[in-house]
Amino acid sequence: MAGSDVKADLWITEYITPWDIYIHGVTKLLAFQHTQYQEMHIVETGAYGKALVLDGKWQSCTGDEFLYHEPLVHPACLAHGNPRKVLILGGGEGATLREVLRWTTVEQVVMVDIDGDVVAACRQHLPEMHQNSFDDPRAELVIGDALQYLDETDVQWDVVISDLSDPIEEGPSFQLFTKEYFQQIRDVLSPQGQFVVQAGPVAPEELQLHARIVNTLKDVFPQVQSYHSHVPTYASPWGFALASQERFKASPEEIDRCLADKTTGGLRMFDGITWLGLSCLPLHLRQAIEEETEVYTKAHPPKFFGKGVAQGPA
Repeated sequence: MAGSDVKADLWITEYITPWDIYIHGVTKLLAFQHTQYQEMHIVETGAYGKALVLDGKWQSCTGDEFLYHEPLVHPACLAHGNPRKVLILGGGEGATLREVLRWTTVEQVVMVDIDGDVVAACRQHLPEMHQNSFDDPRAELVIGDALQYLDETDVQWDVVISDLSDPIEEGPSFQLFTKEYFQQIRDVLSPQGQFVVQAGPVAPEELQLHARIVNTLKDVFPQVQSYHSHVPTYASPWGFALASQERFKASPEEIDRCLADKTTGGLRMFDGITWLGLSCLPLHLRQAIEEETEVYTKAHPPKFFGKGVAQGPA
């Protein structure tokens, strides 16, 4: 192609819609495995550093993961104000765990991930993401099923973070975006507890999944806040949903004071002004959420479009 200098010999093609793809140029394959639950690649990319890819879907990469993990974790912790016990469901890279452990108030954080092979590979190949958070004495790693853990826990959790892979039908997570799952989480939260879920893309042609996840949460929680962050390697702005008994309200100045008092290490993108922007939804997204009527259940769970493929030179 005129004017282009293509440097990659391996490409991961991610299907975004039936008509759109995102092709990531890979310079090195660090790990590949068909685990018990999914197909895993850990790769080095030319533009965005190292990345975890599950079932052909981009999970996160070192170049822009902070644009996902910081807004996933910190609004829920801020909304609680003094989180001591935090439960992470999913989160194989360890970056969500890393962000939770920034909070000096946290005394216990349990990360439950079903795929031990993915976690082990991330611990080996993605130290930039977990930053040795698995070794923090406050942290406990459980390799197991999130639904079973929710059934068996007797802890009242201050914050529960659902950092699961996308609900691909062949993957391990598609039933974990349902009303029944959200009810289980509600039942293990403390009275001031906060629940946050990664809730899919919010680009105009893809936002139905997000709107339905938010609508499903509204069937379980009295207060649900949609917000989103732009993550370049996702090829779409990405949605989150914060659910609780009371709506989170705080000024940028109050948020900045709380972060300064109760977190360590320094954040790259999230502060009070950032939250103001992330949580001010555009009209088309507000309308999509307001007009949505479907509730996801175990009988009728969500199904995320598409898997990706890794392809070398022809």
